[in-house]
Amino acid sequence: MRLILSKPYYNKKRVLLLCSEDVNLKEISFLPNALLEVFKTIAFEISEHVFELPSYAYNKHRKQYNSTLLLEYLSIIKPKGYGKYLGIVNVDLYANGLNFVFGEAVLNGEEAVISLHRLRPEFYGKAPDEKLFRSRILKEAVHELGHAFGLTHCKKPECVMHFSNSIIDTDFKSNFPCSSCQIKLFNMIKTGISKNTAYQ
Repeated sequence: MRLILSKPYYNKKRVLLLCSEDVNLKEISFLPNALLEVFKTIAFEISEHVFELPSYAYNKHRKQYNSTLLLEYLSIIKPKGYGKYLGIVNVDLYANGLNFVFGEAVLNGEEAVISLHRLRPEFYGKAPDEKLFRSRILKEAVHELGHAFGLTHCKKPECVMHFSNSIIDTDFKSNFPCSSCQIKLFNMIKTGISKNTAYQ
């Protein structure tokens, strides 16, 4: 699989999308250019290498993977040379204290992860809908990367940084941060970020 690049490739601020082996790369091939429309000055690439999900992150009682453990795993396996890393998996995720999560990120850090599992219309008994599926993928990717760049949750339901309690919240949100979050985001990208802690 070749690298799928968004332009401008020359920008030093680059984000690598790392997929687990159960992800169909064709389903997320649109992401680099879609993310570029949101983040403007950031270059996005899909890695030609896929990773195996770590067995220790799987909770057999819940039949879900722990997203926090996956973030820690990404920090170990990630290649050098990128500012941020977005892991993309196709399994159900949970975090401590929550029944499920669409994703998680290290706030002000380098790693973020999203799952395609609950973004599929088929999960809710609906017919496949590629447009809707892609929209959900983009929103969750922007949301978690927003955390990685330093944004916290927004109170505005239409902002992509609003917390999603359900897929209904995700579908209601825009692909973009609200004007207030967007200003914060571009300032954070411009000035640089320091590491902090995990955030859903």
